[in-house]
Amino acid sequence: MSWFESFVLGLVQGLTEFLPISSSAHLRLTAAFAGWHDPGAAFTAITQIGTETAVLIYFRKDIARITTAWFRSLTDKAMRQDHDAQMGWLVIIGSIPIGVLGITLKDQIEGPFRDLRLIATTLIVMGIVLGVADRLAARDEAGGRHRAVRERKSLKDLSVRDGLIYGFCQAMALIPGVSRSGATISGGLLMGYTREAAARYSFLLAIPAVLASGAYELKDAGEGHVSWGPTIFATIVAFAVGYAVIAWFMKFITTKSFMPFVIYRILLGIVLFILVGTGVLSPHAGESAH
Repeated sequence: MSWFESFVLGLVQGLTEFLPISSSAHLRLTAAFAGWHDPGAAFTAITQIGTETAVLIYFRKDIARITTAWFRSLTDKAMRQDHDAQMGWLVIIGSIPIGVLGITLKDQIEGPFRDLRLIATTLIVMGIVLGVADRLAARDEAGGRHRAVRERKSLKDLSVRDGLIYGFCQAMALIPGVSRSGATISGGLLMGYTREAAARYSFLLAIPAVLASGAYELKDAGEGHVSWGPTIFATIVAFAVGYAVIAWFMKFITTKSFMPFVIYRILLGIVLFILVGTGVLSPHAGESAH
């Protein structure tokens, strides 16, 4: 991998990690369209450490508050009723599904799941799911002639059941094209949470999973055509761009619909099917490098 490739892929990772359009799919597609080798699951997981570091900094006050309350709850029974302490437990519980499935399906994640036809399918299907979830949220918020405005849930309403559902939604993102934020935000909206609450918990829930995945893949970083230098460079680029995207996205969702992302996902999936179907792209483009 050249330094230019690592810069472009780091830029793509930072731009797409927090948007509901799938960063892993875009890294895979960028390499395929450019005629580069597939960067692989290890490269994706490690560069996500950069974007997750942006999350740690952006949400540092929330994380510090939750972490402090959680540790205090280990010895202080009264603190176990505290919302922040409960959030700490819920993030841990919600991280279990992706941890178990990530290890169980490791070979599939690095192989069959990276087929461009599967990515096209998940882009379209999850785009439709996000669109439905977004419309339901908009209907509750706007009400109507024969409907009263319906108050949606905040993170204070988060239960163990909802936390686990969020966790299973996040685990779906092990398949490129699903999108970690897209799946968890869709799940949150379908469970009746506000856009802001769904997005905030999505980002917090991703922290343990992404950091653990990145650390686990460190051993494979220097293998194949991807060396340590370009991987670290791409991770730094992803961090810088990712921080700016978080700040923009959190403001965007307070007043805007997710429909632009829905339309983009569906159109990209259709174009990808056409390119693979006409032979312009091989469904396994670049995989020969591995």
